[in-house]
Amino acid sequence: MTRKDRKHGVGRRGSSEVAERERALASLAGHQYGVVGRWQLVELGFGEEAIRLRLQSGRLHPLHREAYAVGHHIVPKRGKWLAAVLAMGPGAYLSHESAAALWGLAGDRPRVDVNAPRGRQVRPGRRSGIKVHRCKFAPDEVTVRDGIPASTVARTIFDLAERSAPHRLKSAWDEADRLKLLRVPEVAVVYERGRGRRRARKRIKPLLDGERRYVEDTASPLEDRFAEFVVAHHLPPPQTNVLVDGDEVDALWPATRLIVELDSWEFHSHREAFEKDRDRDTDHLLAGYRTIRVTHRRLADEPTRLAAQIRALLTP
Repeated sequence: MTRKDRKHGVGRRGSSEVAERERALASLAGHQYGVVGRWQLVELGFGEEAIRLRLQSGRLHPLHREAYAVGHHIVPKRGKWLAAVLAMGPGAYLSHESAAALWGLAGDRPRVDVNAPRGRQVRPGRRSGIKVHRCKFAPDEVTVRDGIPASTVARTIFDLAERSAPHRLKSAWDEADRLKLLRVPEVAVVYERGRGRRRARKRIKPLLDGERRYVEDTASPLEDRFAEFVVAHHLPPPQTNVLVDGDEVDALWPATRLIVELDSWEFHSHREAFEKDRDRDTDHLLAGYRTIRVTHRRLADEPTRLAAQIRALLTP
């Protein structure tokens, strides 16, 4: 028990309660990149005086008017994003350019974009580096990424369409596609909801229209399309659905140890599957096999170039 605790009349029972609150705070901070919001401290049972004393003693370091680092002032990037969200109270979340950076779709910027629920009252004071938005979001447009409440990829892209330059929007769209985070039906839903946001809808529509064309192209199985492609471009027929080191591959030319894997356009694909596929490609490379991946998009947009690449790889 500290001298200050004795001064304020904290007995043994009170000391036990204080210790329990400290343990709860340490656990919470440990799950939040070392940061905590004032409203969370209040929920844990810390009063105004207790918070003031911890600020004076250096056990809390102010990051914003209502968010603190616990026991230190060195905070990682995600901790800074989360601190900005916590500073705006319960129900706030990362949005716009900052959400794009969190998802890996754009570079980080000094200012943190946070969307706070309309009508929420926050304590007055300076929240340096936070851009507060008051946009209306549907419940399914908010999620949690790396422990940080944030707008979904679909909603983030739609917000970028309104605020960012067209080339930045296209870059974010392509990166979401590359990371297999893009869910075109979800973007379409956000697009339909945002009828009052003409600028965003105007910029998103060409991207949606382009992707819908690929969805229509997938009416025939990718395996059938690839078989037709091999015949049309006079490539030697590969073995199909064969085992390579215990893994079934879609197509194989044994003589040149070339594998083709067919990546179907599936909106339910996840990052875990993406990583697993690349790990398997590496295992095959170590075993002396080369792997190329073929999608509906490549067959539709660049069949001649793809055929030339495969032919070159098949040449001893």
